[in-house]
This record gives sequence, structure tokens and C-alpha cells, in this order.
Amino acid sequence: MFSAFWAVVVFFGVLIFASGGSARSPRFDLAFIGAGIAFIVILVVAAMLSMSYKDNAEHLGKGSGVNLSSKRSPSGHGGPSVQPGPETGGPVDSADSGDNGPHA
Repeated sequence: MFSAFWAVVVFFGVLIFASGGSARSPRFDLAFIGAGIAFIVILVVAAMLSMSYKDNAEHLGKGSGVNLSSKRSPSGHGGPSVQPGPETGGPVDSADSGDNGPHA
């Protein structure tokens, strides 16, 4: 019905605009050609859209994925781990707790 509706709209549109005014005879040949093309194209597009529709798998809505919550993990989501320092008991970044390389 959707494609038939648009075929009728195209038919009347082409019938009105292809004639070139009220002094000339209406062009039914172009109107039928335009309606046929519109019907087929819209029918094929609607069929392709309906074939491409696919429901999500049931397990996708169950919360079994990764990073579904906004709660921060202790490791900082892949960042440097924070460990308590030996002297002060406060947090020390693990990147700062090593030798910085050769000194001159």
C-alpha cells in the first residue's frame, strides 16, 4: 500500500507537470511510466529495509557485557595502579617509584 500510494502521487504529479500547461493535452504515457518506476523503486527499498531488520540477541540485554557500570575500578581502568607508600602510608603512583635512569 505504501508504494501504491506514492505511485499514485507520482502519477498525478507527472500528469500535471509534464503536460506543460492547460493548453496542451495531458501526458498519460509519462505519468504511467513515472508511476511504474516509483512503485517498483519504493517496493524494492521497502523490501530491502524489511530484510535488513534483525532483533538483538537475548544475551545483549542481560548485562553480561564489559564496562556496563560507571563505578571506577581499583586499577583506574587501565591507568597506573596506586599503591600505598612504605614511609607515609599515602598513595604513591607506581610510575614514580622506580629508578629514573642513569644520572650524569
